[in-house]
Amino acid sequence: MTTYKALVVDDEPDIRELLDITLSRMEIDCSTAATVGEAKELLQSCSFNLCLTDMSLPDGNGIDLVNWMQTNCPDTPVAVITAYGSMDAAISALKCGAFDFVSKPVELPRLRELVQSALRLPGKEETTEDTDAGDGNLLLGESPEIEHLRRQARKVARSQAPVYISGESGSGKELVARLIHEQGPRRDKPFVPVNCGAIPDELMESEFFGHRKGSFTGANENKDGLFQAAHEGTLFLDEVADLPIAMQVKLLRAIQEKAVRPVGASSEVNVDVRILSATHRNLAELVEKGEFRQDLFYRINVIELRVPPLRERPSDIPLLARQILDQLAREYELEPVELADDAMAALQAYHFPGNVRELENILERAFTLSEGNLIRAEELQMKATSLTPTNGDSTVPEAPEGEIDLENYLETIERRTIEKALEATRWNKTAAARRLGISFRALRYRLKKLGME
Repeated sequence: MTTYKALVVDDEPDIRELLDITLSRMEIDCSTAATVGEAKELLQSCSFNLCLTDMSLPDGNGIDLVNWMQTNCPDTPVAVITAYGSMDAAISALKCGAFDFVSKPVELPRLRELVQSALRLPGKEETTEDTDAGDGNLLLGESPEIEHLRRQARKVARSQAPVYISGESGSGKELVARLIHEQGPRRDKPFVPVNCGAIPDELMESEFFGHRKGSFTGANENKDGLFQAAHEGTLFLDEVADLPIAMQVKLLRAIQEKAVRPVGASSEVNVDVRILSATHRNLAELVEKGEFRQDLFYRINVIELRVPPLRERPSDIPLLARQILDQLAREYELEPVELADDAMAALQAYHFPGNVRELENILERAFTLSEGNLIRAEELQMKATSLTPTNGDSTVPEAPEGEIDLENYLETIERRTIEKALEATRWNKTAAARRLGISFRALRYRLKKLGME
């Protein structure tokens, strides 16, 4: 059985005794110190799995100890105990590298959650093994920019501090969020991503916090929200800049109080969630314009990670392209294809305003249209701005009036067109592909995608 050790640093004997009793009941050996100096001596002479330190100490403060530990014992998670309502002090401690914080008076259930999260952190050897095994599957690349981003992600993964991930659309912000989640103490708990711009304003509160039966028309049963779904895990707020001001106020309270009130409920529900957020927009500019609350900005932007655009790391394009093409071949059960030298040169010289997502789209189109097993530069069609029919009737059918499901509508048209071509050629796929003006590979791809095989 593993024996855990914790160090409690506080100048108040009653607090030290309370924390000692609480940790002992959790079967954790506890050592105590009343000053920063005593704490440093104990940390140098013994290895601890966790340190809890008060913010105000006779010979310094908790942030001094946090900074010292980042240099001398970085593998020991440290949490600070702050005065009630001292959110600025807590954020300062998180920025310096503290794992988490707890406010006075210390609530024992909250303290137990914090301690359990800290003890779930992977050790140094385990972190190295996990990194070797899985990092590359999430964040592909060998450029210095990506290596730096990986190191930053591993470091912040050990903290519970909110992280703001900035970067252009399609650059891989959600992949960075997943990497942080999977290398932290919550990796065995849910990772819940949500696109804040995709939720209608009138449903936003219900989606985030849940609702009770009968609280509004259509609420036929109790429903948990995204915060409850992410309990003990990670909630990733993508495109957080799209939140309306009214919802920003409620989100800030939920983050600070670690509790939510479902629509129609009379009491709050405690939630333990780590917040990661991202947007392609400039949040600082939105704060200046009054379009994003400054207090929420400072709360979610404790640590900022910047995801470099693809044009800043062209050396990663060959690796990314190979992975994308191999995945397409596996997904559609086709032979793998290669990129000709001129195609690779064209990709590395391209600006990629849509970043990795645009690279995926370009390669998927080239994969389906290529005749052989080699994609050439002209088949990438990176300058193409429109699609025009090559054979048959060029008229575009009118869309039905009213609301439609555009994706299903277009798939229906595509399915009917392919069926007609197959019927006209007596189900000869090679002839049907010729009649449709596409390659045999492209026809096989579409048949697989539409479930027509």
